[in-house]
Amino acid sequence: MTRTDLRVIGALGARSVKQTFRRPQLLAPIVVFPSILLAIQTAGAGQAVNLPGFPPVNSFLDFMLAGAMIQSTLLAGNSGGIALAVDIEMGFTDRLLAAPVPRFAIVLGRLLGTAALGAFAAVWFIAIGLIFGAHIEQGVPGVLLVIALVTASAVAFGGLGAAIALRTGKASVVQGLFPLVFVILFLSSAFFPANLILEPAKAIATVNPVSLIAEGVRDPVISSLTTSALAKALLAILGVAALSTWLSSRALRYRLRTGG
Repeated sequence: MTRTDLRVIGALGARSVKQTFRRPQLLAPIVVFPSILLAIQTAGAGQAVNLPGFPPVNSFLDFMLAGAMIQSTLLAGNSGGIALAVDIEMGFTDRLLAAPVPRFAIVLGRLLGTAALGAFAAVWFIAIGLIFGAHIEQGVPGVLLVIALVTASAVAFGGLGAAIALRTGKASVVQGLFPLVFVILFLSSAFFPANLILEPAKAIATVNPVSLIAEGVRDPVISSLTTSALAKALLAILGVAALSTWLSSRALRYRLRTGG
């Protein structure tokens, strides 16, 4: 990869971030919706920490922070896919394909922007949590680890959104996946411990990669860091990233072959 390629990817990534902040419909799912849901769940279900089998936590807010961040990264991936599909509909992507730039830069630039939004979301929710009394058990190293995991998760999920956008070329199709994000979230341990979820949702949550990622993000917040939780989270992120990379490459080849 040449220095020119890196400049192109950086420019497309910066454009992606600016595009998100200029359009409330893209930014709201990343920050506003998860923040509102975090406030409602923390205020309405705070006594859940007293349930038998609930993991020991300083407060329900501590437990919920990971869920809010993972929700934000999933929606960031969806918003990134919508923005890419809009670029396709407007012809911007066709101009990029005709320009002397590497084809993979189209996807990598979008993912770079999604990574930046993921890092922003992690910092946002950590700051919100600390303001309202959350406690990060692992301190500054735990905060840095959380930011790194959330950023990597955003890239992995963003690849799925990019793949769907490239394959369909329709913003409405990508936007139609919005409800599916909540199905995936609520069938995981992002918002509630897996051991307290009833079957068959419990069985699904156990194998849901989102559960593994959420538990890895949550681990340095509510307890001492365990290598097993971190390893499972990293494997889940790598698995989603591998799948999204494969799907994105196939979708890009399809668009190049068909021309639309």
